[in-house]
Amino acid sequence: MTLDSFEYEKPARIVAVDWPALAEDEAKRLQALGVDEGAEIAVIHRGIFGTRDPLAIRIGRMTIALRRAHALAIEVEHA
Repeated sequence: MTLDSFEYEKPARIVAVDWPALAEDEAKRLQALGVDEGAEIAVIHRGIFGTRDPLAIRIGRMTIALRRAHALAIEVEHA
């Protein structure tokens, strides 16, 4: 299941990231923020418009915003 469709406020673990699907600078930024395989995260907010952009996720003690296109490249499972 990809992060864009994962349940709200439920703990998840990143199992894979499709790095080639992301622009190189965006991939580096996400890795620097800790978005990588094995990281535990939770979706804590979704945009209210049709695209539901952006998503806010909690990773550790940080909250970061992701575009839906980025969330589509992140595969997660229940933690």
